[in-house]
Amino acid sequence: MSQVTTMSELVSINQLIQKVLQGEFSVNPESLPVVGSFWVKQSTQFPGSPQKYHNHYLLLRVGSAFGGCCVELSDIDSNIAAELSGHSVAELLDHSLEAVRVAALDAFFGEVYAHRKSNAKPLALPRGTPLERAVARDQAIADLLDFEPGKKIGLIGVVNPLVDAIVERGGICLPCDFNMKKTQSGLTVVQDMMPVLQEADYILATGMTLSNGSFDTILKVCRSRKIPFVLYAQTGSAIIPQFLDHGVTAISAEPFPYSQFSAEPSTVYLYRSREN
Repeated sequence: MSQVTTMSELVSINQLIQKVLQGEFSVNPESLPVVGSFWVKQSTQFPGSPQKYHNHYLLLRVGSAFGGCCVELSDIDSNIAAELSGHSVAELLDHSLEAVRVAALDAFFGEVYAHRKSNAKPLALPRGTPLERAVARDQAIADLLDFEPGKKIGLIGVVNPLVDAIVERGGICLPCDFNMKKTQSGLTVVQDMMPVLQEADYILATGMTLSNGSFDTILKVCRSRKIPFVLYAQTGSAIIPQFLDHGVTAISAEPFPYSQFSAEPSTVYLYRSREN
């Protein structure tokens, strides 16, 4: 559950970082060392699909938790991962690179407020192929939207099984992504999210909106329009629950190690705001 108490108090990621640095949570970030840091470069292409996903992750180990941030390759020098271990979380929350700040903030909340100790509903993804596991996860994400047929769903960060899950439920999918022109089913993908944010009845966004700086804007628009804002997050999976009841409606939070890195059962945590 969110650890922040009033809706007006939390409106941005930078504000949350400042609250952590000012000691408003139960652990001083200066007391948490980053004991490991690493970089993962990975691609995925499902059978029968022309779409190849390229993912680049910065990961930080703090205590029993990992903080993760998926970034565009052009946004960060992968060699920086070798420099980050040995610093405190507080030091990295003040780093010049947003990806480092996000990974450190994710590690902080993953260690201090672990998903397994929250009120989230755990979902066990089945043992299976990457596609089988992705479909199981994305069906659960679509269920978090809880929309009526005919509603327009703005999808910020396109994953083809999610597009299919939305359409199967009778939704009208409005896809937006920097790295794709068409979905596998042939829908046009736009790059400018602002028209999507104004047209959609619901917004479903990836946690990568934290690393590219668009999360604050989406949150502001969804709050002002009073429309549901649901996130599916590997990046910042422990950060976003702090925004429940602060503009975020529901979350599929997937901590590291992520489902695509194993065929064995793993857990995703499903959060819903108290208003739902």
